[in-house]
Amino acid sequence: MSYSNSIESEMKKFYKSLSEKDKRRYAAIEAQKLGWGGISYVMQLLGCSRNTIVKGIEDLEKMDSETLKSSRVRKKGGGRKSILSTQIGIDAAFLEVLKNYTAGDPMNELIKGTNLTHQEIAAGSMSLLQ
Repeated sequence: MSYSNSIESEMKKFYKSLSEKDKRRYAAIEAQKLGWGGISYVMQLLGCSRNTIVKGIEDLEKMDSETLKSSRVRKKGGGRKSILSTQIGIDAAFLEVLKNYTAGDPMNELIKGTNLTHQEIAAGSMSLLQ
C-alpha cells in the first residue's frame, strides 16, 4: 500500500506546484485510490492534514460543471478590506499630514514628493483620525 521512492518524490513535487483547492483534490484522489489506510499514508507523504483530505473528498463529491468552469481559488469577498472603506476620512487625514511636507517639480506640476517615511505618514494620519 505504498508507492516507490521515486513516485513519492514526483508526487511531492507535483503537490507543491498546485493551488490550495487542487492540493485538496489531488490528496483526496490519491487517498481514495489506495483504499483503507490511504488517508493516513497520503497525510504523511504530502504533509497535509486529515481535514484537508476529507474536504477534498467532499469537493470531489460535489463537483459539477459550474465547479469545473470556476478559475477562482477562494470565494469572492475574502481577505482584508481596504483601509479606505474601513477608516472614514483617512484620505483627508493623509493629505493633511502631507500638506506641510510636500514639494514639487518646477518643470512638471504633476510630480510631487515628500521627505516623510511611510511610518511617519501612517502615524500622522492615524493620530488625526483619533
